[in-house]
This record gives sequence, structure tokens and C-alpha cells, in this order.
Amino acid sequence: MVNMKSKCKNIASLPDQALRERRVHKALLEKCSCFWVAVLNGNVVGIVAARGNEDDNTVELRRMSVDSKYRGKGIAKALGRKVLEFAMVNNYSSVVLGTTAVKVAAHKLYESLGFKHVGVVEHYSLPGMTHSFLEQMFFQLRYHRYCLQLREE
Repeated sequence: MVNMKSKCKNIASLPDQALRERRVHKALLEKCSCFWVAVLNGNVVGIVAARGNEDDNTVELRRMSVDSKYRGKGIAKALGRKVLEFAMVNNYSSVVLGTTAVKVAAHKLYESLGFKHVGVVEHYSLPGMTHSFLEQMFFQLRYHRYCLQLREE
């Protein structure tokens, strides 16, 4: 059984394996945000974050990742459901996400959770990209946006 640990306020007790993620995503751990760690047999096997946006009453699902050895076991779906639960409990109207995932399974996961594909940005650039000739030839990203409407505003 996967143990889902919520670290919404105190993150000092995160397992060592997740400390790097904690530092990278420190900005997510503010008011209206949450971070979950999926633990199986004492090992961190997945993470996800939710960041609330009070301006448009949405929650952004961020940084969902599951260790490749544990994919296909329902961990990502459980993490996604935690974000949806967080959004509903905190009375947000929708959950949004963006992804550059090229694997069909990732897109099917979002759709299985109820998300609707709402658009794509062609030739998306990641921070740090130089737009060199080689990057333009071999590294073109499509940024997909998804939304799950929880209630009408």
C-alpha cells in the first residue's frame, strides 16, 4: 500500500530522497499550496504539488512525477486525486495543468482524472534553451494545457 504524506505546512520531516525536490519547489510551499510525497516500503516513489491562485480561483497541478520503476501501479492517479481533493476542500473552481509530456500514457492519465485538453503551444521553450540550430532541429516541444472544471464561478 502506498502511504501518501501531505506536507502542507511543515516539510522538515521529508525523507532524504525528497529533500532536493523540497529545495527546488520551496515557492510552492506557501499559503494555498501543498506538496505530497508517495512512499512505498519506506521509499519515495512519487511527488506532486498544488499551487492555488486566488486571483482566478484555480489550483495548478505541478511537478507530478513517479519513479519509473513504480509506474503503472496507480501512484500517479492517487497523487492526482490528492490534488483534486485539495482543490475541492479549499473551494477552488478548477484545476489546471501544463505538460510537455510526449508519452501518451501521461495524457491518458490526465483525461482519466477528468481533465479536458484545452490547447497546445507549438515550439515551446524551456528556461535555459538557447534556440541554437541544433535545439531547433532536434528539440521542439509542444506544451499541452489541461483544465478540470470543478464548479461554475
